[in-house]
Amino acid sequence: MVHPKLFGGVEAGGTKFLCGVADENGVILDQVRIATTTPAETLGAVDAFFAQAGARHGPLAALSIGSFGPLSLRSTAPDYGSITSTPKVGWSHVDLLGHFQRTLGVPVALDTDVNCSAVGEYLFGSGQGLGAFCYVTIGTGIGVGHLLGGVPHTGANHPEAGHIRLPRAPGDQAFEGICPFHGDCLEGLACGPAMQARWGVPAEELPPRHPAWAIAADYIAGLCATLTYILRPDRIIVGGGVMQQADMYPRVRTALEAKLAGYDASLRGLDIDAYVAEPTAGASAGLTGALAIAHRLITRQWPMHWVLGAHQNSVSTLSKVS
Repeated sequence: MVHPKLFGGVEAGGTKFLCGVADENGVILDQVRIATTTPAETLGAVDAFFAQAGARHGPLAALSIGSFGPLSLRSTAPDYGSITSTPKVGWSHVDLLGHFQRTLGVPVALDTDVNCSAVGEYLFGSGQGLGAFCYVTIGTGIGVGHLLGGVPHTGANHPEAGHIRLPRAPGDQAFEGICPFHGDCLEGLACGPAMQARWGVPAEELPPRHPAWAIAADYIAGLCATLTYILRPDRIIVGGGVMQQADMYPRVRTALEAKLAGYDASLRGLDIDAYVAEPTAGASAGLTGALAIAHRLITRQWPMHWVLGAHQNSVSTLSKVS
């Protein structure tokens, strides 16, 4: 069946690309999960997916990509639209925006994966109705997206709050950190691979009472305190694999309260349990956010009529392409 207006989305991650096509009502008609290998292989598989989806449902009106980075997002930059100096082997200087403009011939938007997830949370999850909030992911890397007035914050380029420096957590003075650029920045100390490098096993294999969790919570709370002092958002939504440990949210909230130290301007009107929140838009928030950005690229408005259920039901049946 050919649909009158279709939108494409790509959530480009370091381990997988999630790709989808949605109709004007937000129903996902086609989607696929593609392993992130080499740029040629991965982008070729993405091109094939959209070609096949186009043959089944009709041409896209627009595409949006939420990608791992760093990205060049200043339109006047000579490498605008490219991944820049990423530690992901083989992916530095890959021109994502130009590639899809050439292969699809439709308007294409590019933003960070965390900003796309933030849009997903704004429309379908824990960011609904908020004027300003941050979306934080603590996983393979650490990233922060900031929505202000329902729109991702932009400037000279995207923020990289995962690379701020924080005071060392108690008991963590010896670990050098793993960031190839900064060593012991926040990401170098608290992302999933940093936890594995420090303790010798993946984070998910560490027992609940292991000291790793108190250390990780201290660093995440340090990030939340910094965001609070600089931005004072309505909410900080924290997701990612490291947050899957059972009591991480209470640990982070407790550590954040200690770091704010009763400072009135930061605590005024703050309900800590609601302020540091879990994401609720589902595992595919990045993809649905990308689809919504593609819709906005054409219509100039967010698809407030879309419903989350259409996305969640589809995402559970992702096909896999290696």
